[in-house]
Amino acid sequence: MQAMTLPRRQPAWSASFATTAEEHLDDVYAYLVYLTRDRSLAEDLAADTFEKALKGWRRFDASRGSARTWLCQIARTTALDWFRAEERRRRREERAAVPERLEEPDLSAGLSPELEAALQALSASEREVIALRVLLDLDGDETARVLGISPTAVSTRLSRALKKLEEKVSIHV
Repeated sequence: MQAMTLPRRQPAWSASFATTAEEHLDDVYAYLVYLTRDRSLAEDLAADTFEKALKGWRRFDASRGSARTWLCQIARTTALDWFRAEERRRRREERAAVPERLEEPDLSAGLSPELEAALQALSASEREVIALRVLLDLDGDETARVLGISPTAVSTRLSRALKKLEEKVSIHV
């Protein structure tokens, strides 16, 4: 008589992570595209983000914030780590040879040239707060957790960034 093998069951935490990851994948990817301005890189960073999130899923505490916010924090850290590593690599290459200039991808599809120019004139921190608050529609507290600043600082930064955008776009119209 053959022994019957039962199918392995996934742990409950694994199944809930899969659901959470699927639910927020598009938002995390969009955020990373905005940060990196490179869809291919954003895909790689999104994969790294979800790998780190899976490894840390048991430590996720929903009482401290939503899974979406937690994933955006991991995505931001992953992107910043990549930028730092890339900067170190570029400095090494500059010392060894003439650097090549990378073309920036055109992510302005759907935006007017005036708005795209106005967005480019903002600082990186201003563009990032706009991405989180406007593109991903995170609330002030969630954005503050992702950026590691106070909700008041988020509100101030967003207000200043939107005012700059309004001034630049109204000048060109």
